Amino acid sequence: MKILFIASLGILSLTQTSLSFADNANGKNLYLQRCSMCHGMDLKATGSLANKSNPPTPDLTTSAFKKRLNDYPGVIVSSIILRPNGDLIPRTLRENGVKLSPHSWSVKDLRDLNQYMVGVISQNR
Repeated sequence: MKILFIASLGILSLTQTSLSFADNANGKNLYLQRCSMCHGMDLKATGSLANKSNPPTPDLTTSAFKKRLNDYPGVIVSSIILRPNGDLIPRTLRENGVKLSPHSWSVKDLRDLNQYMVGVISQNR
């Protein structure tokens, strides 16, 4: 009975790790395809388009951004991506000849992107 219970815990742990990895892979893919050209791989505004937007691309590893990301998981990411009152990001991409295909953002995408960014920020400490 104990062996079966321990084995079940191991399988549960493996399943949780796999799901977490899958979500993080989605977040990483979204970030690399849609964000890194401005924010850079390190989230510190080191991408090739970082200084071509007005205002310049923000460093996402600042303590203020980390706090907002932790206090409002997913909200910060979605409010930037889905903002209804401006097109700073599309305009910057258009002006620099970058073409991105449209993306239908899901709640899962926003959560995965948030999770990926939190992970990168915590590694940069």
